[in-house]
Amino acid sequence: MKFDVVDTKNAKVGQIELDDSVFGAVVREHLFWEVVKMERANARRGTHSTKTVSEVKGSTKKPYKQKGTGRARHGSNYAMNMRGGGVVFGPKPRDYSYQVPKKAVAQAIRCALSKRREENRLHVVKGWEPSAPKTKDALSVLTGFGVGRALIVDFPQNENLARSVNNLPNAKFLSVEELNLVDLLYFDDLFVSEQAAERLNEKYHTELSRKEKELREASNA
Repeated sequence: MKFDVVDTKNAKVGQIELDDSVFGAVVREHLFWEVVKMERANARRGTHSTKTVSEVKGSTKKPYKQKGTGRARHGSNYAMNMRGGGVVFGPKPRDYSYQVPKKAVAQAIRCALSKRREENRLHVVKGWEPSAPKTKDALSVLTGFGVGRALIVDFPQNENLARSVNNLPNAKFLSVEELNLVDLLYFDDLFVSEQAAERLNEKYHTELSRKEKELREASNA
């Protein structure tokens, strides 16, 4: 498909060919839930830890005598029902990470890119390569587009742009190889350089499956 390329002032300067299988996929939102859940789980450190009765350290002296106090019998200060005692079935360090099939992750990325295009929140920008890192200039460009939260995707060689965006609270720069679903869905608008768009075409291109063709025909009907 043909897509407009704009400059930093949001003026059309040309067109680019976007892959239909990448930017024109049928949006399947259930994939978003699956992949975001995985990415969030993989980001968990899992360092939480509580002590069991056997791990609590201190005196083993009986809290008070067995009889004559009118109170319940206790033989240790480290039982689960005592203040400062051990925890039963408490959390221990563990690994929360798991993997969703790579094809499902790639398809979720395609769906998110297609969703941004359908919502007119995809911007292919030409010439956004500042000669020096200036946060004020980056903010001026984003303000000109009238966007809120913005995700800027380009190659890491565009270091001045990355540093310009770094101090903006509602913007983030990502290398095209670091693109992930959580950021794609969190930020409202997606800014992609021409070279990054071509890389996305190349990286996420796929032949449409029979089911995908049926979904696309149904959506166009």
